[in-house]
Amino acid sequence: METKKAILCLDDEIVILLALTRELKMAFGSRFVYEQATDAERGLEAVEELAREGIEVIFVITDWLMPGMKGDEFIEHVHERYPEINAIMITGQADQAAIERIKRNPAVRAVMPKPWNARELVKIIEEYADKI
Repeated sequence: METKKAILCLDDEIVILLALTRELKMAFGSRFVYEQATDAERGLEAVEELAREGIEVIFVITDWLMPGMKGDEFIEHVHERYPEINAIMITGQADQAAIERIKRNPAVRAVMPKPWNARELVKIIEEYADKI
């Protein structure tokens, strides 16, 4: 049996999570499991739970500006524990210094502005998912 693979979407705005998940499902259908979290703590719990269930998280797609822990910090925490997980940052708030810092994280495959380009997002995921 093939290992199930998941994409975790993290944003404190529900409407963003719903739109992002809808776009991913339209592009990839049942190829992936789609998880959502509205803050970093729930996102970390979701990664842990998926790992316990034998589901491999291949991507986290996260906003930068969120309550509690910013998206770049979330990516750092995930990368420390699960270095194989790729990340995409989608942000409308990060300044250029923060974006440059985010890009230096080896897990980050792209930093995209809000609103994001759905085709570009799908292309990035396809490129890396095919390598896994």
